[in-house]
Amino acid sequence: MQKTVLNESHRRGGARMVDFGGWEMPLHYGSQIEEHHAVRRDAGMFDVSHMCAVDLDGPDAKAFLRRLIANNVDRLQVAGKALYSAMLNEAGGVIDDLIVYYLDDTRYRLVVNAGTATKDLAWMTDRLDEWQLAATLRQRRDGAEALAMIAVQGPNARHKVWQVLPECRPACADLKPFFAATVGEYFIASTGYTGEDGYEITLPTDQAEHLWEALAAAGVRPCGLGARDTLRLEAGMNLYGQDMDETVSPLDAGLAWTVDLLSPRDFVGKTALLSRLRQGQFLGLVLVDRGVLRAHQKVLTGAGNGEITSGTFSPTMQQSIALARLPLGVAIGDDVLVAIRDKLLAARVVKPCFVRNGTIRV
Repeated sequence: MQKTVLNESHRRGGARMVDFGGWEMPLHYGSQIEEHHAVRRDAGMFDVSHMCAVDLDGPDAKAFLRRLIANNVDRLQVAGKALYSAMLNEAGGVIDDLIVYYLDDTRYRLVVNAGTATKDLAWMTDRLDEWQLAATLRQRRDGAEALAMIAVQGPNARHKVWQVLPECRPACADLKPFFAATVGEYFIASTGYTGEDGYEITLPTDQAEHLWEALAAAGVRPCGLGARDTLRLEAGMNLYGQDMDETVSPLDAGLAWTVDLLSPRDFVGKTALLSRLRQGQFLGLVLVDRGVLRAHQKVLTGAGNGEITSGTFSPTMQQSIALARLPLGVAIGDDVLVAIRDKLLAARVVKPCFVRNGTIRV
C-alpha cells in the first residue's frame, strides 16, 4: 500500500490503519464517534495527502478547462476563487468530481480524488494531446515537488490554525467559502468535506509532520476516515464510487448545479446530457424505524423503486440517514419503505443536507 508522509504520525497517535483504495490510512484513533463530535463542536484534522493536487499552466489553460469540465471556469475571475465540478466522459458519466482553483488565466490548481488520480491524469493528458492545446499538467502527490494536505475542520478550526500559523491570519481571516490564499509555501483554502468551517492546507511534504504535531498540541483532534465519512454524509456531500461514477450522469447524482448547459460553451459529455432525460433524483432519507441504512438497500416508493447509495448512523442526529437515487415522482416529505434484510422499515424523504455548521437541517 502507498503511504502518506504522515503515516508514522498516525501510528504514533495510535491510529487503526486500514487499506483505503491502495493507501494505508487511519480509520480512527480510538473513537470514531468522539472524532465526529470534535469536528462538529470544536476542531478536528484529517490527513488528505492521498488526494492529488495537479497544477495546470500555459496560455491555453483556461481553454482546456472550458472543454474538460461540466462547470464553467469563466465564472472564475478573482485569484484564489474555487469551483466544484464534475469531469465527464463522452456518455455523460462522471469520471471524477474535483475542485479547480483559479490563480490567473494561465494557472490553475486542480484537486482530484485519491483513487481516481491515475485515471484522471491519463484522461486529462490525452485530451490535451487530442486538442493540441498549449498547457502542461504537473501532479504534485509524488516526487520532488510533492505536496501534503491537511484539512482542519470545525467551528474553532480557523482560530486554532491561526494559533499555529499566525503569519497566515492576515491573508486567511476573511476568506469566504471556496476561496484560497497563498502564504509563502502554504496554500490555504476555505474548503472542506464536513459541512463545517475550516481550512484545507496544502504545503511541502517536509513541513507536514511539524504542522500536524503543532495543530495537535493546539487542541485540534486527529480524525480518521470513519468520522470523515459520517461528517460528509450528514452534510449531504457525494462520495465518488458510491454516489456517482462513470455510469451515472451528474444530473442523476444531485450535481446538476455543477453543470453549465446554458452557455454556448461545449464540453466533454454535454451532447450526451442534452440528449438524455434525467433518470432519477438524488434525495435524502431519515429512517423512522430502528435500524441502520446502508448502500445498495432497496427503497420502495409510490412512484417505483430506488436505491440507497450511501447510508450511516448519524452521530449528530442520533438517527440513521442516507443518500438515495429515487424515482422522479418522489417528493420531499414522502414516506417510503427501505428493505433491510427481511424487513421493510419506514423512512422519510428529506432534502439531502442533514447537518451544516453544527445545526440539524431536517
